[in-house]
Amino acid sequence: MFQLLWILIVGLILGALARLILSGKQNIPIWLTMLAGVGGAWLGNAVSGWIGVRHTGGVDWIRHALQLGFAVALVALASSLWAGRNAAKREDARR
Repeated sequence: MFQLLWILIVGLILGALARLILSGKQNIPIWLTMLAGVGGAWLGNAVSGWIGVRHTGGVDWIRHALQLGFAVALVALASSLWAGRNAAKREDARR
């Protein structure tokens, strides 16, 4: 139970940092920001394991940079998809 809570907290933090890094406004809900952060953390952990830098002596800076990088990419992707989805809804409502 606590692990799930920890995953969601880390996802929210990574998602929020990703939104701060991206320029402009991201009109996505907080739950989507959290999911993008969780996905970024998961992808960053997987890639750092594949390249052999998941566990190092001290702070795993490369792993954390990968997690944040993937979170930024996922927030950008989610933002563009969410904007396109909302634009399509507005267009349908006009008809």
